[in-house]
Amino acid sequence: MNNVMLIGNLATDVELKDVGTDKKVAKFLLAVDRAGKDTGADFVWVSAWDRQAETCAEYLSKGSHVAVDGRLRSHSWEDEGKRRSAVEVSAHRVQFLGGPRTEEVTPFEAAASTT
Repeated sequence: MNNVMLIGNLATDVELKDVGTDKKVAKFLLAVDRAGKDTGADFVWVSAWDRQAETCAEYLSKGSHVAVDGRLRSHSWEDEGKRRSAVEVSAHRVQFLGGPRTEEVTPFEAAASTT
């Protein structure tokens, strides 16, 4: 099973691109806080497609608080003779949770407050 659920804040603005006839993709970098003693954040690229991509581009910006449900997708390419690879989340659903967080909330508390 390939299923990922993340809650975090956008670390970049949403970039919307046309990738074909009537096909769009929105990409943004999501900062996800680490729990426990290992403080800091992990940064994950997220892509949303078609109508969801347009909605993300219209309503989200750097700092927006969102929940993302999707799957991991890996890809690789060659850059200056070196093989590179990356993993991103291809979103099935992006749920808007409001503006940037103003207080510490664990991901479980945030998820419970939106249901």
